Amino acid sequence: MSEPIRVVVAKPGLDGHDRGAKVVARALRDAGMEVIYTGLHQTPEQIVQTAIQEDADVVGLSVLSGAHMTLFRKVVELLKERDATDITVFGGGIIPDADIPELEAIGVAKIFTPGATTQSIVDWVRANVPQKAAG
Repeated sequence: MSEPIRVVVAKPGLDGHDRGAKVVARALRDAGMEVIYTGLHQTPEQIVQTAIQEDADVVGLSVLSGAHMTLFRKVVELLKERDATDITVFGGGIIPDADIPELEAIGVAKIFTPGATTQSIVDWVRANVPQKAAG
């Protein structure tokens, strides 16, 4: 039997709106995943530290401020520096379609844009995030 998928949901940067992040966190939790929500105004360093401490399988980042290129890149880079590239990173928020290929190229596994359903996010995490064996 495998352990539940462990998800850190985070709001990097100065963005003050977290309703979407909370809705996603609740949907993932209701789907049987263990969810750690970091709250507002997290630095990339804090997010990576939490992900490592919590033995997360995946980090979901929510950015509405327009700083997604800088913030997502920093989280991916810090995971690499900490030898934690086994932690999958996905994101969502107000992200222009033109930025998605670059985000994917730097290592963000998936971007969900406004209008994505919580079920589509749950399904993607289940299909794309390897679970650790219990033990």
